Amino acid sequence: MKTDTAPDLAFFVLLAKLSSMTATARELGVTPPAVTKRLNLMEQKLGVRLVNRTTRRISLTNEGELYLAQATQILHQIREMEESISSGRAEPKGLLRINATPGFGRTRIAPILSRFAHVHPEVEVELHLTDRPISLVEEAYDLAIRFGELPDTRLTARKLMSNRRFLCASPAYLKKYGEPQTPAELQRHRCILHRQNDDVYGTWRIQKGKADELVKVRGAVSSNDGDVVMNWALEGHGIVQRSEWDAAKYLASGRLKEVMQGYCLPDADLYLYYLSRSNLPAKMRAFIDFIAQEFR
Repeated sequence: MKTDTAPDLAFFVLLAKLSSMTATARELGVTPPAVTKRLNLMEQKLGVRLVNRTTRRISLTNEGELYLAQATQILHQIREMEESISSGRAEPKGLLRINATPGFGRTRIAPILSRFAHVHPEVEVELHLTDRPISLVEEAYDLAIRFGELPDTRLTARKLMSNRRFLCASPAYLKKYGEPQTPAELQRHRCILHRQNDDVYGTWRIQKGKADELVKVRGAVSSNDGDVVMNWALEGHGIVQRSEWDAAKYLASGRLKEVMQGYCLPDADLYLYYLSRSNLPAKMRAFIDFIAQEFR
């Protein structure tokens, strides 16, 4: 029995991702009227409207959102089935979708992926850089590289790198405003705030021994971009929370100085996450071993 269900699912996921008939047509190598016709046929077959159309963009109806969620899961299950069958293949092959944070992804993960792609030319590598929380299942990623542990019990976590976090500031700032000695003194200082995901904005967790204190801090500048925050710290705008991987060179050169060394912040160790399964595809096994060796 002939069925076009799987291709329709992939078509709709792409359309929802691009939110544009024209962009979808360009991606598929067809004309925009062909995309419109295909969508119309899908809606006629289902008996519901999946998409609200405007002149430039599209948006999903409630039925479209439901269809998208289930289509994504079904396509992921199909990929998982195919990969489990071919997991014994000696040569890694196929699409490998990886998600990482922007700053670390650009500076550390992208070069590693470049070397991996040279070693395994049959693997098609796709790297997405996002700050927001993601779902491996719903967004069809094979692996995610993140700082800090994720609370999803469906995932397997492999630690790649220890990564201590601390407070630091430029010598110019400390000369002008002095150096805080206790968490309470931070409230009188200018602090540079990094807006990240769902973290409580402007609240820092400071630890000493078994004591754990939440401190509400303030500052004149804030950003959701780590590179921007780091540059502001170097330019003397205040005290900032950073981790070893991106602040070590500035501490070594003296452009930044660690403050309140008797206190510490929660670690932000680097982990590689992937869905727990009995048989990993050859491409995933190859990449996990490769990146673990890189960080070793």
